[in-house]
Amino acid sequence: MSSTDLADPITADCLVCQVVERHPQTILIFAHYGLQCVGCYISPFHTIADSAREHAIALAPLLGDLNQAIGHASSHAQ
Repeated sequence: MSSTDLADPITADCLVCQVVERHPQTILIFAHYGLQCVGCYISPFHTIADSAREHAIALAPLLGDLNQAIGHASSHAQ
């Protein structure tokens, strides 16, 4: 995700803190999945994939829901 284009889709390699800062509406999605990423001291270093793996959460549905929350079409949206 580039630092200038907010329309970029959220991908597995995006840093959690950048996603939350650029798209505050994703906070509810993280919370829905039980991820307490907001304010976590590791979020500047963890990617979405890292967080999903560490918390045993399926990556594809999480990415789909995050992208749906920012209005970006995703083949994994539920």
